[in-house]
Amino acid sequence: MTRALQLLFFVFVRVVVTFVLGLNVRRRELLPEDGPAILVANHNSHLDTLVMMSLLPLSKLSSLRPVAAADYFLKTRAMAWFSLNILRIIAIDRSRATRREDPLAACHEALNKGEILILFPEGSRGAPEEMTALKKGIAHLAEKNPQVPVIPVFTHGLGKSLPKGSFLLVPFFCDIFVGEPIAWPGSRDAFMTTLGARFAALSTEKDFAPWE
Repeated sequence: MTRALQLLFFVFVRVVVTFVLGLNVRRRELLPEDGPAILVANHNSHLDTLVMMSLLPLSKLSSLRPVAAADYFLKTRAMAWFSLNILRIIAIDRSRATRREDPLAACHEALNKGEILILFPEGSRGAPEEMTALKKGIAHLAEKNPQVPVIPVFTHGLGKSLPKGSFLLVPFFCDIFVGEPIAWPGSRDAFMTTLGARFAALSTEKDFAPWE
C-alpha cells in the first residue's frame, strides 16, 4: 500500500515538474543508473528534494534516499510518516551536543545496500538562487565510501518557483545541470575544494538574465 502511494505521489510530482516548471536537464546521462551513488545539489527551495527524486526513473524510487534534518522533517506525526514512508528520508539528528555514534551511520548502511543518496551540502535552504558555504559532512561520507561516485547537480529557478518561507508555487522555467562524478581525491580538504569548484563551474554554464 505504501509503495503504491509513493508511486502515485511521484507520478503527480513528475506531472507538475514537466508541465508547470518546464524542467530542462543538461547531461541527464551522467545521473547514476544504479547505486551506490551520492547526488549532491544546491539547496534553496521546498521543491529541491522532490525534483532531485524526479530526475531518475520511477523504477529507482525504492533505492532513492534523501538525507534530511530530523528536527525539520519529523516535527509532526503526519510529516514524519510522509517523510519516512513516501520520501524515505534518512533523518539526521543535528541537535546533539556530543556524538558517541557516527551521525552518518545510516548513510553508510544505505550505500552498502546499493542505494542512491541525495544530499544538500549547504545544510539549510538559502536565499533564492544564492549558494552558501558547503558543510563538510559530505567529505566525511565520501572518505568512508571512496569507491562511491559523488555527482554534483546545480539547479537554477527552483528557488524562485517555491523559495524558503513560501508555499505558493510560481511557474518558473528551471534548469538542472548535472556534473561529472567526483572520485575521492585522498583528503577532505581536496574533496571540498573540488566539489566547490564543480558547483561554481556548473553555475556559470548558462548566462541568466538578472530577472531570472
